[in-house]
Amino acid sequence: MVRMERKQKDQILRDLKRKMVFITGPRQVGKTWLAKDISQSFSNSLYLTYDRSEDRKIMEAEAWLGDIDLLVLDELHKMPQWKNYLKGIYDTKPEKLSILVTGSARLETFRQSGDSLAGRFFRHRLMPFTPSEVSHLLITNDLDRFMTRGGFPEPFLMDETQDADRWRLQYIDGLIRDDILDFEKIHDFKAIQLVFDLLRKRVGSPISFTSIARDVGISPNTVKKYIQVFESLFIIFRIAPYSRNIARSILKEPKIYFYDTGLVDTDAGIKYENMVAVSLLKYVYGMEDYEGKSCQLHYLRTKDGKEVNFCVAQNDIPQFMIETKYSDRSLSKSIIQFHQKYQIPGIQLLRFLKREKREQNIEVRQASKYLSCLEY
Repeated sequence: MVRMERKQKDQILRDLKRKMVFITGPRQVGKTWLAKDISQSFSNSLYLTYDRSEDRKIMEAEAWLGDIDLLVLDELHKMPQWKNYLKGIYDTKPEKLSILVTGSARLETFRQSGDSLAGRFFRHRLMPFTPSEVSHLLITNDLDRFMTRGGFPEPFLMDETQDADRWRLQYIDGLIRDDILDFEKIHDFKAIQLVFDLLRKRVGSPISFTSIARDVGISPNTVKKYIQVFESLFIIFRIAPYSRNIARSILKEPKIYFYDTGLVDTDAGIKYENMVAVSLLKYVYGMEDYEGKSCQLHYLRTKDGKEVNFCVAQNDIPQFMIETKYSDRSLSKSIIQFHQKYQIPGIQLLRFLKREKREQNIEVRQASKYLSCLEY
């Protein structure tokens, strides 16, 4: 298996000199591995996880030695009143002590409630590998690897595809049986499994809670609750249609994509679209986490059904739009019309393309080349 450093490492090291750092992200995306890799840049680091009873005692008693220069606290959100605990440690720590906090998606959810830690930390959302992050590896020349294995480090870097498939089976089982049931008291295990399986087949299509509810035999509100749980655990992310009126945008049907493209259970064209969605979301998160710019990922759709897959907005102003094409090389009529009417810069991103060009003021780009240059 190939070993590689995560792209965010240097930025996290810089941020640790000024504030605490929170690393959040999906299960098994590499948060703990990254934290331990960062630890090697310090002379005397200490890694503690709340899941281990011996470490838990040290954490609760604050019984680490005074010469520690990096304190890594993993799964801290499982501690009662963890935010007040962390606030106390940070406000009284020696100047040389850096603090790195990692954990599951619960950390991100709990971080959003309350402001007791306001101004004391930088957030880093760790995402799966995308072509830009691993562009220096020879194995990334073909996007098929991202489409079949997804971008999670372990399956992506494995030598054998069958080993990656075995990893994913265990990953799905862990998501359903451990993370989801631990995060929320779900009484109907079969129903949430069915919703999960349906979503895997409906990637890239507007999601109707009512339609899924009818297929599974539960209420639309229950479907909505399950989807919110999947979102909170970084299993899926939703993209709302762009609207200058934010409230109207939220009310319209969203599209659902998976952080792990390998979970998408449909044709190659949709897997390709999901892979592009993950790359764009990572770009949006990077603009927010590292440049402090308010960015959003949407899709475009008119009342008469004309649609463009993605639109990246900054401060709710469209910056560019992207239409994905897996095998069809004809220029999308929808992207032409959106460009002509709203003057939004447009890119048609083709999986297979010999020569890039500009046609009717729309950039026609090769996916592997474009995504490899997309920062973050």
